[in-house]
Amino acid sequence: MAIAHESPLLFIEDNDDDYEVVLWAMKKLSLSIPITRCIDGDEALDYLYHRQEFAQPGTSPRPALILLDLNLISVDGRDVLQAVKSDPELRMIPVIIWTSSEDPKDIDVSFQLGANSYILKPMNMKQLLGVVETLNKYWFGVAVAPAGDTLVPLDEKSGA
Repeated sequence: MAIAHESPLLFIEDNDDDYEVVLWAMKKLSLSIPITRCIDGDEALDYLYHRQEFAQPGTSPRPALILLDLNLISVDGRDVLQAVKSDPELRMIPVIIWTSSEDPKDIDVSFQLGANSYILKPMNMKQLLGVVETLNKYWFGVAVAPAGDTLVPLDEKSGA
C-alpha cells in the first residue's frame, strides 16, 4: 500500500520562498497532498511530540512523510532527524532531506542518522517541477508504507 494521501506531508522549512515554490509546484502539477509546515526544528519536534500549540488532539496528525531542511534555525535538521529516527513511535516515518547542501559530510551524516532519501533543492522551476513530480510518484504511488501506528517490534517479526 502506498503512502496515504489523507496523512499530511510534514514540511520542515524555515525559508518562506522555498516553501512557496514547492506549494506552487504542487498546485501546477495538480497534486492534492495535504501539507503541514513547521518553520524550525523546535516547532517540528512540538508537532511530532504533540506539545505546546499541538497538544490538543487533532492538531498534529501523524505525517505520512517528512520533508526536512538540514539548516534550520533553533534546533538543526540533523537533530530533528536524529530525534525522529531514534524514537520507536516515529522512526518508521520516511524522512527525506531537502537541502541545498552538496557537502558529502552532510549526505553521509544524514544517512547515518537514518534519512530515507537526500534531495538537493532544485535551482530552477523546471527542475523543481520534475523533482516534486518524481517525489509524488515515488512516495505516494510506488513506495510501500508501513502499517502506521500498529508497528510490530523487530523481535516479533523475526520470531526471536
